[in-house]
Amino acid sequence: MKKLVILGGGESGVGTALLGKEKGFEVFVSDKGKIKEKYKEVLVHNEIEWEDETHSEEIILNADLVMKSPGIPDKAPLVKAIREKGILVVSEIEFAAKYTNATIVGITGSNGKTTTATLAHHILKQELEVGLAGNIGDSFAKQILEKDYPNYVLEISSFQLDDIIDFKPHIAIITNITPDHLDRYDYKFENYIASKFRITMNQTKDDYLIYDADDEVINSHLKEHPIQSQLLPFSLTKIIENGAYLKDNNIIITIDNNQIIMPTTNLALEGKHNIKNAMAASTAAHLLKIRKQTIRECLENFQGVEHRLEHVLKINKVQYINDSKATNVNSTYYALESMDAPTVWIVGGVDKGNNYEELFPFVNEKVKAIICLGVDNEKLFNTFGNMVDIIVETQFMSEAVKIAYKIAEAGDTVLLSPACASFDLFENYEDRGRQFKNAVRNL
Repeated sequence: MKKLVILGGGESGVGTALLGKEKGFEVFVSDKGKIKEKYKEVLVHNEIEWEDETHSEEIILNADLVMKSPGIPDKAPLVKAIREKGILVVSEIEFAAKYTNATIVGITGSNGKTTTATLAHHILKQELEVGLAGNIGDSFAKQILEKDYPNYVLEISSFQLDDIIDFKPHIAIITNITPDHLDRYDYKFENYIASKFRITMNQTKDDYLIYDADDEVINSHLKEHPIQSQLLPFSLTKIIENGAYLKDNNIIITIDNNQIIMPTTNLALEGKHNIKNAMAASTAAHLLKIRKQTIRECLENFQGVEHRLEHVLKINKVQYINDSKATNVNSTYYALESMDAPTVWIVGGVDKGNNYEELFPFVNEKVKAIICLGVDNEKLFNTFGNMVDIIVETQFMSEAVKIAYKIAEAGDTVLLSPACASFDLFENYEDRGRQFKNAVRNL
């Protein structure tokens, strides 16, 4: 019996454990942190061996196959030891994909992948049986075990792509590539770019890559490293024969002379970046033969993703917006770009080597006050201190919201868009976003 060791007892780890057991592996789950009670119960109920708050190396280094959680870096001594012994290390999507014949739409990118994946799933599920997994929702492995859908939309991070071998989506989408997570890539942007493009590495001429043709990083990589798959670019600025583009406020998508035209005025989502997300999702839906009318209706009624430019409440004519999912500068760029009122901006957290320069024009033009919400706010003060009249700091969400309430006047917007990771003060970006929403509702 082959031994499968799983590092990390979270959603993807436990899903892989269940599928692995079903497929005849001897399974062992090991987590250096604490495994949540709900996951422990699943493991115990299914008689799967596990440990937490430790790694038993003598068991782990005896594995035939290791599935590691995307959060564990390759530099970790244990991972190095596993690889030195010649044991294969894979990600959940690599492991799970071996056990399904489904058509896969795989979506990666620095920003927009959650919105694009959720929107693509929203459109496809009107006419197809389709699961939504990857970095989102129930684990891919668990869905394959419980109800193997004929189609999946997978939101995939670069960390998950780092550990694929044969994984091949029929349709790959790269929304954009901007510097992010460089601490995991030896601070080399080219390593991160190569990681994103792994989504195409097993594709053939029968598969498709949908990508942002306005993104210089993607364009130059494609010039230097041509790929096998058929290219379907989308653009806000160029006319595109096969793919999607914008003309007179209409999205025009053409695939093999089959065209669909949709007015952007009816899009439920606001902001230029969301026109791109809509183009990417709709192009995938058009490829999978979803009816034009269905695609149009879905773009008009899609409500967006929690913690991504989520309108919370209007109080005294001040709009409060939760964009806690903005964990990097580029995400916050899109948020500030789409503001059309004077903005009180709540920013800060764990800085991943951020360069805030691209935000300067928006801060000068739209931001009236900055509230720094983090353990260490020195860099934010040094960067933005001279640009706004009011800049303050706090380590409590409730206090940040109260300060914003005092500063904001009728017609203003209060925007939580941190541009940073959340781990200094919060469990994760969802916790940060929920605390913001609760604080606003308590005003």
